[in-house]
Amino acid sequence: MPDRRRAPGYRREDVPVRGGDLRVGVWGDRGPLVVAAHGITSSHMAWTLVGPELGRDHRFVAVDLRGRGGSRDLPAPYGMAVHADDLAAVIRRYGGGPAVLAGHSMGGFVVAETARRHPRLVDRVVLADGGAPLPLPVGAHDVPQAIERTVGPVLARLRRTFGTRAEYHDLWRAHPAFADWTEACAAYADYDLVEAAGGFAAACRLEAALADAPEVYALPGVRPRSLPVPAVFLRAARGMLDEPHAPLYSPGRAAEWLPGAAESTVDGVNHYTITLGARGSSAVAGAVRDAGPHPGRPPGAAPSGGHGTGITSGNRSPSRSAAGPPGTPRRTASGEPPRPGRTP
Repeated sequence: MPDRRRAPGYRREDVPVRGGDLRVGVWGDRGPLVVAAHGITSSHMAWTLVGPELGRDHRFVAVDLRGRGGSRDLPAPYGMAVHADDLAAVIRRYGGGPAVLAGHSMGGFVVAETARRHPRLVDRVVLADGGAPLPLPVGAHDVPQAIERTVGPVLARLRRTFGTRAEYHDLWRAHPAFADWTEACAAYADYDLVEAAGGFAAACRLEAALADAPEVYALPGVRPRSLPVPAVFLRAARGMLDEPHAPLYSPGRAAEWLPGAAESTVDGVNHYTITLGARGSSAVAGAVRDAGPHPGRPPGAAPSGGHGTGITSGNRSPSRSAAGPPGTPRRTASGEPPRPGRTP
């Protein structure tokens, strides 16, 4: 099977931001600009299936957020406002927008904040199971308890050292959400490792994740807020641990907390496979491509991106053109993608 991460024109580049360089993964050389942000402990490789698909006719630029992946050495402070300003720097470096923004999990909060802080740079946003404030989990009475109940097992790996890459693969393969282990999952895990005393460690810095986590919850004083640009919210039908009846977002929550956003459900995917699985990545790519009502499409007709994506409900938001000239960021010496495979 051909390595989809090597095509079309995949490379890693650095974009200057406050305190240093932000690492990005880029697919494609021409077409409308799409900038994507990942989840709380993840990296740009969360988009390793979406990127090659959209890179055929877009410039798809996925960031490693500050404190993660190749951006792990960028200094604090963290937080959604800081990440939003970093994304704005990326948009400017790749032509100035307006760009379509895509965000998965906590990345949804990042792109929502980018739209609020820099609306002239943003055409519309696509939110994949993230970006609407979450309720505190049942039994959690404060943010630390909420973090532990929501992403505790994921954060636990940030405190560990792994003797081999295979040991790290085994950790992820045991996760219920990754029961269907693919080359995309393996590439995602490989990129997440950095050398450490005694072996390997996850690239995400624990302090970055802990600093960002409180901003994803509907804490006292948080109120519903609409976005200044059109928004689509794709809700994973299954949960963080692939639970069929415990999705991260209950139906209607995103529409309630992001008034005006068009919420749809993607069946057969969980919180991770909405980007790292074939069905989910197809739905996300379709939402990015779909500009809502098209000339010649009868009112109420299905958007072209909806066919075969597993989206079962909801309407898509309209958009404006997001084309812009390619930028010329610096390419790093480590511009080759990880070599995928079921074993390291």
